[in-house]
Amino acid sequence: MGPVIYVANGQESSTSFSLLEAQQYANENSYVLRNTSRDISIAQKKVWETITIGLPQVSGAANYNMFLNLPVSLLPGEFFGGEPGTYMPVKFGQDYNSDFGLTVSQLIFDGSYIVGVGSSQLYLNLSKQAHEKAEIDIRDAVSQAYYMVLISEIYKIVMEENLRNTQSLFNETKIYFDNGFREEQDLSQVKIMLKNAENEVLKADREISISKIVLKYAMGYELETVINLSDNLDGFVMPLVAKENSFRFDFNNHIDFRLANSNFQVSNKLLKLEKAAYLPRLSSFYSYSKTAYGNEANLFNSDWYPSSLVGFQASIPIFNSGQKRSKVQQAQIELDKAKTQQTLAGITLQKEYLTASAEMETALERYENDRENRELAKGILDKTKIKFNNGISSSTELSQIETQYINSVQAYIASTMQLLQADLKLKKAAGSL
Repeated sequence: MGPVIYVANGQESSTSFSLLEAQQYANENSYVLRNTSRDISIAQKKVWETITIGLPQVSGAANYNMFLNLPVSLLPGEFFGGEPGTYMPVKFGQDYNSDFGLTVSQLIFDGSYIVGVGSSQLYLNLSKQAHEKAEIDIRDAVSQAYYMVLISEIYKIVMEENLRNTQSLFNETKIYFDNGFREEQDLSQVKIMLKNAENEVLKADREISISKIVLKYAMGYELETVINLSDNLDGFVMPLVAKENSFRFDFNNHIDFRLANSNFQVSNKLLKLEKAAYLPRLSSFYSYSKTAYGNEANLFNSDWYPSSLVGFQASIPIFNSGQKRSKVQQAQIELDKAKTQQTLAGITLQKEYLTASAEMETALERYENDRENRELAKGILDKTKIKFNNGISSSTELSQIETQYINSVQAYIASTMQLLQADLKLKKAAGSL
């Protein structure tokens, strides 16, 4: 089922997303993922670019020359009947010449080329894995922003209820004051409570607006377009409280470990590439050309003399003062570093999973405590309001109790967000996000 689009009272149309739909939208529209997708396309082109090095190469060339001054050679004078020891200047060639030709070459063997093709495939794999990791990060960012919107909306509902109750209390207190049953201090104290309740509602509105902007930004959604959420908070929190979620942790399948493994494979390929520099390079070629000469600028009517050539070319490294050996040693050290990084990645992922599991337990305990505290604070506030209406409790005590209640709601909201974030962290550590 796709996002629900609706229009209310002639207002601007808005779209309603579930969390899954928001994540899917982000996968298709996130600016970050757009570029990582382009990186994959570039890598695919790079693979073909590398492959074409080993395919036949054809090139053509054409030249047209006009000599302003023909080259001069000095010949012994006796060739022309002159005195011995003298020389005669003679011009060789004609004022115009032109040639065109075609050359075909084919690589027969090059160790660097063989390794390079494999390296380009690894580069493509790295680009795909980087895109996958970016997708995970985007899902995490969208989830956190989505949760923040839901929590801010819940906080607003609670604060609006508190505002209505406080408004009712203020109205009752004013009636009592107007009839001489309450002091002005009581009325002023309740009015302060009313103003505080109004401020909390306004604060909740601002937090909803900000969190929706963050959500739309993470999704790649138009910031000026209205967005609504179709999921409810309990749908995410209750399974966590019931401990219904379970994860199978295997760091070998985790994207971070697979990236480390790919980096190791790349380093291994680079080592082989440096070693391949010791191998000879063999290629074949065929060349065909035609040349014309004349004393007139127009050579099309001149005779064209063909020439052709076929051959093999071998390049054999013999001595380079240890330069290649130094490069091989550097590549070996880089490979050792990559191997250490691969081992470290596995240990780090295990540590992060164990840490995230412990933090999840802590978040659950805090959530249960803060939820109970909120319910207790609400009960105390309701009873204190009854006492205040009956003249048993003072306005100062009522104000303190209301502050306690608001603090308990804020603590509950914070612990709810912490619980959801701990769940995301655990899923990410387990490679299940």
